[in-house]
Order: sequence, then structure tokens, then C-alpha cells
Amino acid sequence: MGAHIYAQMPTPSALKRDLGEGSFILESGNELKPYDRCVGDWLEKWAAERPDQLYIAERNGEAWRSLTYKAFRDEVRAIAQGLIDLKLPEGQPLMIISGNSIDHALMKMAAMHIGIPVTSVSVAYSLLSKSHDRLLGIVKRLRPAVVFAEDAKQFKGALEACAAVPVHIVSREQDQFPAALSLRQLSQTQPSAEVDKRFAQITPDTHAKYMLTSGSTGHPKVVVNTQRMMCSNQQMIAQCYTFVETEPVRVLDWLPWSHTFGTNHNFNLVLRNGGSFYIDNGKPVPSLIEATVRNLREVRPNLYFNVPKGYEALLEYLRQDPQLCDEFFSSLTLLFYAGASLSQPVWDELRSLCAQGGHDVFFTTEWGATETAPAITNVHWHLDKPGNIGIPMPGVSMRFVPNGSKLELRIKGPNVFTEYLDDPEITAQAFDDMGFYCIGDAGRLSDPNNPSAGIIFDGRVSEDFKLSTGTWVCVASVRAAVHKHFGPLLADVVVTGHDQDYIGLLGFPGEGLRALAGDTRGGFSGTELLAQTAVRDALLQALQAMAKEAKGSSQRACVLTLLDAPASLDLGEVTDKGNLNQRKLLETRKTYVERLYAEQGDDTVISLLSKNG
Repeated sequence: MGAHIYAQMPTPSALKRDLGEGSFILESGNELKPYDRCVGDWLEKWAAERPDQLYIAERNGEAWRSLTYKAFRDEVRAIAQGLIDLKLPEGQPLMIISGNSIDHALMKMAAMHIGIPVTSVSVAYSLLSKSHDRLLGIVKRLRPAVVFAEDAKQFKGALEACAAVPVHIVSREQDQFPAALSLRQLSQTQPSAEVDKRFAQITPDTHAKYMLTSGSTGHPKVVVNTQRMMCSNQQMIAQCYTFVETEPVRVLDWLPWSHTFGTNHNFNLVLRNGGSFYIDNGKPVPSLIEATVRNLREVRPNLYFNVPKGYEALLEYLRQDPQLCDEFFSSLTLLFYAGASLSQPVWDELRSLCAQGGHDVFFTTEWGATETAPAITNVHWHLDKPGNIGIPMPGVSMRFVPNGSKLELRIKGPNVFTEYLDDPEITAQAFDDMGFYCIGDAGRLSDPNNPSAGIIFDGRVSEDFKLSTGTWVCVASVRAAVHKHFGPLLADVVVTGHDQDYIGLLGFPGEGLRALAGDTRGGFSGTELLAQTAVRDALLQALQAMAKEAKGSSQRACVLTLLDAPASLDLGEVTDKGNLNQRKLLETRKTYVERLYAEQGDDTVISLLSKNG
């Protein structure tokens, strides 16, 4: 990244105001500038100013299907008229149950263009789930007027599960679901003055999206996202990353539009700043990562967004292919991670590979939530290591409140939601006595004497617990230590120990562990793996190494066992983002927890407390 990009970014400025008893408020030292009325205004602007620029593209065999800003805007207006002609019930949303695509984007923008709220449902509920119970629950809760799926054959079961929805729309394989309307038919409708009239009636408080929470603390809630939330947040981002308004933005992205990171952050950032958005048909999993690598070579994005697991998967290819590595970093201005903390080894290797080619790329992150559309804090200065989530963006106030051994974070600003749909009781519980949203996360100042140095993320308050000694355990810190010491031995872990004398671990077997056991097909259960001496020895050594570095009982895991079955989406053990639901797993895997703390030794427990290790 050139020095001129650094020069464009504002000097970090955060102001601290003490409230007494350890509580304080942190705000940006920069005032939030005026923001747009609605996201549709961005589309209209670029269709007029950059009609022939490529706006959005998706892989179509060896080539790319693409639409310019004008072509996309024209189709949006046509589909909007088609929706008007259906005379849909007012206030009921459009529900989209298929993944990212140009047609998905057209449906989403067309609905919002005329004031119809949109809900994009994770394909984990509509396609990957063995049952459609969660999808049925969403239909019952939202009462959508329309459901859209791109491929009627692929999503036939989900479409059938949505039989209560009055209108079904599909892009392909219509013969597999004859009752559905064709999107192509809607896109050929001639727009009337009614489209412009309804578009003009949209206000910053108009409901734009009904976003489903990830469900990490229970069943998904429906977060009302208004136009104000999304537009104010993009203005905040532009005031931190000022280069997005002056440098042509080119993004290749796979992150799902059912989640706020993919839709409200990445999709909106490109649209707000008149960039080009390439939909990545790959994903950071073994069967799809090759598609991402191919697309990276062709698109060469200058802004790249991913979750930490995505960078871990990509590193394997960057190491082995110097040409790919050079092409990737040479085109980048910004490398962005969010969704979880990037581990130090991954950060270091990405930095090293970047520097080897003589490239200067801005490594950065933000922190936010579905309820904040989504970004709250932003890093717009050079960092030496991960963990710092930045400072409040312009217009955002953060309240730090002592909670146990931590400082709980609470949020206020125009990007913060005001209600969960049709749930006034839960809405009221989400805000404190000063009107701040209680997000459930914790953080601390990187430098107590310099609030502009940023905030260190300190885990979730709701996941943390006390040992029987009264000592608080930070689950995020323990998980980070497990990642460091166990590496590929464990794919993931659940931390136990509430009201117990010591910490325990429930581990999901990783590829490294299966390799030790010769389990090339991944078919061994946790119990079968633990019957292998090599497996037990490796786990014991890692547990001992972790304990050796632990600073007290709050970080020292003493017992470990392996889970026999993977985390289940249908049981709520994993969120639609792929993260473990710690609280739910402690309930569903209760027998494993009891095994860890049983008075009698168990052959399936690796322990530092007795001879069974």
C-alpha cells in the first residue's frame, strides 16, 4: 500500500469520559458527517455517474456474468414493478433462501427500493440442514409475503417447507416447482411512476432488512435493520478508511449475505463507494478453496475481507505458490479480518509473505454485531499484532462497565438498532438505563493512559464463568491457548468448569489427531481415537505444555476428553456462521462434562490430576 493511502487516513482520536466506580465512556474525537437517506440512493447515483462501470459479477463457467451499474439499476426497477403488481400484503418481508448471486442481489435491492424489508436466510437452514424445522420457525415468525430461491431443483425441499408463503419466485428449474413465478418474467416488467413514488417515500427509519442473529446465546432473534443504520455505518467506515472514496474499490467476496459482515459491511461498502463486487463461488473449506484461489488470480481484488479460518486455508496456497502470493499481495490495498481474532502465527506469516515480495498492505479489522449494522470500532493505523479492535467510529459512544473481572462493552449510535421485531420485552432487556445496547462482549483499553491506542477484545461476558474458588475464567483466552498448543490436533474445543475446581476441555478431533491414528477417512469416534496410545500421548503433551504456560487456575486446563459426534446445526450446537455455541454444547454434551469431573477415573479422560493420563 502506497504512502499516500496512509496519509489519507485520519489520526486516531478517542475521548474518554469517566463516570465513576470504574465505568467510563469512550467516543471518537471526530464528528460523524451527514449520511445518505437509503442504500437505493447509492445505486441511483452510480447508475447516473458511472452507467457503464462493472458493478457486480459472478462466475459462469470459464467466464463471468456481469452487470453494469445502469443495467443493474434498470433490472432492480423492473423487478420492483413486478413485486408491486403482485399486490403483496404491506409490511411482510421478502425471504431469500439461496446463497449469494446476482439474482439474490437484484431481489434484495428491488424489494428495498420500494420499502419491502428483506430477510436472507442462511443456506445452513434451507439446504444443509437435515430438517427444515428452523426454516419453518423463521417462516412462522416473519410471515413473509414472498420467498425467493435461485434454483428450484436444488431448493425444492426448502420451497415445499415454505408452502405457507403466498408467493414463490425462482430463477432456474421452474419446472421442478411449477407454482413458482419466474424472476426473468418479473425483470421484464415495465416500471411505472409507482416505483419512483414508493422509492421517494423511503426514510432513514424505513425497515430495510430483518436480520437473524447467529443464535450463539439461544434461538435467533430478528433484528430490525433500518436504512439509517446501514447508511450511517458506511459513512463512519468511509471517514476511517478515507481511501475508499478516492481509490476504485474492487472486491472478491464469499461471505454470506445472510450475515451482517457479508451484506451490510462488504456488499454495502462496494455499493456506497461505486466499486465492483465479484461474488466468490469458493469458500475456505477443502472442497471449495481451489475455486477461491482461481478467482483471486483473475479478479486480483484491492480490498480483501475474510474470517481467520479463511486466511488459514488460503495460507496453504500462498506458501506453495510464489506467483499466486505475489499476485495476491501486489494488488491489495487492504487486508481485513473479522468474525474472530486472527491468531498470532497466521498474522506473522501473512505479514512475512507480504514483506518478502516488497509489498506494503494495510492489515486491519473492525468489531461489531448484527444489531449495529455492523461496525462499531475501527483500526485505521498500523498494528504490530492482532487483538486490537480499534477505537469507536465517528458517531459511536461506548460505555465500559465493570462486570466481574472484566469491563463489559455497551454501545450507542445511529447505527445501533432500536428493536427486535415484535419482541418488546427482549428489546427492553437489550438496553441499559442510559440507553446503551448491551452487546455482551468485554474489552479493555490497550493503554489506559492513551484511549486513542485502541481496545483489546476480552471475550464474551455471557460465556465466561467462575470456578468454585470464585476465580473468573475467560473462555476466549483459554480457547486461544488451546489453539496455540494443540494446533491441528483439535478442530475446536468447548471450555468447561463452571462451579468446578478446575478447567476442562471437550475437544472435537482435528486432522492432526486423526493422522496419528491412521484415520484417513475421518470415521473414528472420539472414544476410538482415545484408545490409540499415540493419540493419548500427543494430547497429554499438549495439555502439559498449555498448563506450563498458564498463569494460574483461570488459564490452566487439567482434564480433556474427545467428543464422539461433530457439532450439530439442527441441535443448535453450531451457529449459521459455523461458530460453536458454547452454552448450548454444555447442555447437549452434559454427559461428557460429567465424565470430566467424575470422582472415579475414566479411560476416556486425559488428566493432569491422576495417573489416567
